[in-house]
Amino acid sequence: MEKPFLGPRSVAVGALTRGQSRWNHAAVVPRVYMPKGAALSARMKIEAVALWAGEGAVISGRAAAHLHGVPWIDADTLVEVITANRRRCPGVIARQERISDDEVVTIDGMAVTSAARTAFDLGRHLPRNTAVAQLDALAGATGVREADALVLQRRYPGARGIRGARIALDLMDAGAQSPRETWLRLLVIDNGFPRPRTQIRVSDGSLTAYLDMGWDKPMIGLDYDGDYHLTNRRRYVTDLARDDMLRRERWIDIHVVKEHSPAYILHRLRRAWAERGLTPPEPSSR
Repeated sequence: MEKPFLGPRSVAVGALTRGQSRWNHAAVVPRVYMPKGAALSARMKIEAVALWAGEGAVISGRAAAHLHGVPWIDADTLVEVITANRRRCPGVIARQERISDDEVVTIDGMAVTSAARTAFDLGRHLPRNTAVAQLDALAGATGVREADALVLQRRYPGARGIRGARIALDLMDAGAQSPRETWLRLLVIDNGFPRPRTQIRVSDGSLTAYLDMGWDKPMIGLDYDGDYHLTNRRRYVTDLARDDMLRRERWIDIHVVKEHSPAYILHRLRRAWAERGLTPPEPSSR
């Protein structure tokens, strides 16, 4: 059995003996097993928790976002589940919360919060930057909108974390393609710059480029370059042609890599703002 399985059930139907269950398998969560030495993925852990939680439980939070198509999760991430079961389980956050039938969907046989309820919960239960990164990816994967989650805010006006949800959902942007792009966007917003537009299309008729984010009127762009921009030779060559085209089209495109500090990024952005004859916002005191 390569997938998680409920030990007592397998023994009861004769698929395994108690000895086989104990000697050849390891518990992922109580009563749920996998073969010893098998790599535990985030997806398998979620499936294990769904078996542990049992009928009536609903996978929620980051685990639900992953099942909806968000990749930014690993096997160490705590799995959230809405359940009436008050048992404690390592690696699991069990929440006793209200949930309506129209907020539940089925994915591969598992009860999972809908995209709208998932967005609502991410905004309520996660720190702002983490929540927005998850919301950005969820919006990109499912098309969920702020308005969809606002319906649930009206349904549960006294829900815990509702203020955080409003803030995070207002910042949600389906155009972000990685958590670091989200981080960069929030950095410039928090330091007084207008909210940038994401995935800006620029073309000279023969070559088309998409800026991660930027501002159309001053023609200033921001691109977060992951390691693949430097390690993939074909991408590196393509980026050179892309940058030449952007310069010809009079765009200032600021490239950011993980080694750049926030202070350095903001210094370059303020300088670009000044080059366009605009007054950059004052440095934040935060």
